[in-house]
Amino acid sequence: MPGFDQAITLLADRVTPLGYEEVALDRAAGRYLAEDLCARSDSPRTDVSIMDGYAVMHGATTGNGKLVVIGEARPGAPFKGVVGKHRAVRIYTGASIPEGADCVIMQEYAQREGNEVSFASGHGPARHIRPEGSDFRSGEVLLARGTRLTPLKLVGAAAADRATLTVAKRPRVAIIATGDELAQPGEAYRTETAIPDSISHAMAALCKALGAEVISAQRCRDELPELRRAAEDAVAAADCVVVTGGASVGDHDLARPMFAETGMELVFSKLAIKPGRPVWFGLAGRKCILGLPGNPTSAMVTARLFLRPLLAVLQGSGIGEELRFMPLELASALPATGSRETFFRASWTSDGLVPVANQQSGAQSPLAAADWLIRRPAGSAAAEKGERVDALPF
Repeated sequence: MPGFDQAITLLADRVTPLGYEEVALDRAAGRYLAEDLCARSDSPRTDVSIMDGYAVMHGATTGNGKLVVIGEARPGAPFKGVVGKHRAVRIYTGASIPEGADCVIMQEYAQREGNEVSFASGHGPARHIRPEGSDFRSGEVLLARGTRLTPLKLVGAAAADRATLTVAKRPRVAIIATGDELAQPGEAYRTETAIPDSISHAMAALCKALGAEVISAQRCRDELPELRRAAEDAVAAADCVVVTGGASVGDHDLARPMFAETGMELVFSKLAIKPGRPVWFGLAGRKCILGLPGNPTSAMVTARLFLRPLLAVLQGSGIGEELRFMPLELASALPATGSRETFFRASWTSDGLVPVANQQSGAQSPLAAADWLIRRPAGSAAAEKGERVDALPF
């Protein structure tokens, strides 16, 4: 069976980005840049004050003499004249430094009387000026191609002075949850053999958070004709189809057979990872089909490992950005692993990573506490408290 790295390489090599489109800045949140975003102009465009106070010539206050206030400078409303010797301009944070001035004295040191100002001793040598272009220069790349536009990244996008951005097209995702036992949450208690479909809503939320558009989410019984109709409709309408459940080898495990009429080519099937052995991936032309386990915990873990990178690649981003493992310290021990690479759920504390107590693939309640995945190679010995392990934000 392929390992995790081999499967990810196969996925990255076979998936083609969807292309790009122009969107308004206020509609770009969560989207991926399709080209480098460069600044239109320097920032700041002039030397600016970083304090409220008075703009003066350096050394003009020697002897605590009085200076004549000849005007004021505000952000967007600069002083038009020249600051000469024995002159000062009232200035506010962010305003352009007037010609002739080369320092700002904070207002806390100022004593204003009419149109004259003097300064108490102790204001020091600091000039309180942010130089022109000290943040970035015109033409400088502020955000690289493939960057996902989080709220913090949108600050840079707006600072580049762009009304529209070239972004990757949003993947259209169809979600199909399989299983006779699944029922709509809020209805399962009415039927003794039913369980709530606790995957579909979470999977849809994950896709939307990653910039995708969820065009459908449905539950299907384990009946091949019904599944085939759902599969054909999903492949026709979506760029990516996510199927949960039905991926083992029983008579009612029909996740792959349901796509037989779509011409799907299987890229990989069954992986040497835990949880996630049933994960599979196929292509119907350029349409991506990802099969995930039916257990909700296994489904969410493998969605983090495979669906997030898949949606990133479809949007022109590098797969490495979604799989950036980092070394973190364990706050409690980990057991040895068996023949499969294992991903343990864990939570972060002030002492380090704490694996959740129940690591069974069917356990749903520990998911709420898990915010990291710990990656351990197959055949690893037990890890002790204080040991560093590879971890991925979950």
